[in-house]
Amino acid sequence: MALSGLAACASPGGEPSQIADPLEPVNRVIFAANLAVDTTVIEPVATLYRDVVPDPARDGVRNFLRNLESPVVLANDLLQRDIDAAGVTTKRFFINTTVGILGLFDRAAEMGLQRRDEDFGQTMGTYGIGPGFYVVLPILGPSSLRDTGGRFVDYYFDPLNYYADNTDRRNITLARTGLRALDARARTIETLDEIERTSIDFYATIRSLYHQRRQSDIRNGSAPSLPKLDLSGDSEEDRTASLED
Repeated sequence: MALSGLAACASPGGEPSQIADPLEPVNRVIFAANLAVDTTVIEPVATLYRDVVPDPARDGVRNFLRNLESPVVLANDLLQRDIDAAGVTTKRFFINTTVGILGLFDRAAEMGLQRRDEDFGQTMGTYGIGPGFYVVLPILGPSSLRDTGGRFVDYYFDPLNYYADNTDRRNITLARTGLRALDARARTIETLDEIERTSIDFYATIRSLYHQRRQSDIRNGSAPSLPKLDLSGDSEEDRTASLED
């Protein structure tokens, strides 16, 4: 049913300039609740994590988590028929798993093999499927009908999730998700605070930035760079530079 709705939103000419928001009243309530949880719990914990854990250790955590995502990225590279990107993703995984000590060090990037984040929402976008309407997910934040559906598909692209589900070790998946969210939030503290401080309507600003960022992701960076508002864990410096641009 979701795919049928998305197909109806297909955009042969590319992403629409604005994202529809028919659920805005509900979205705003969830957004406010998310903001309250972030202010009282998530941001203080992320600040403590950033202040206590040294930069090299946090970078190692991010590298390790990104290396675990390689099967998902590879699957979407192949679905997008991008053989070159699939080759880079495969090389990165083997180099970082071995020379990089289970992905703690991004040795592949030092060799010129740069990481490219891919997910099924982006894959659908490359086939002309529009975002559908905008949704704000509890805790997870901004998304769209297309990208929310893509999350479920990506879950089943990940071998670690199969292992966790089939061995009754779902705590592995939960721990990885929580650590990824914590690291990503720690890298966006000042950036999101600045966006909130300078926004007339914080909700509308985040909605616009999310949509524009996803346009850029689908085009592999050909659109203007904007702060990433998901859980990818880009560095604070990268986000601040993008915001200033």
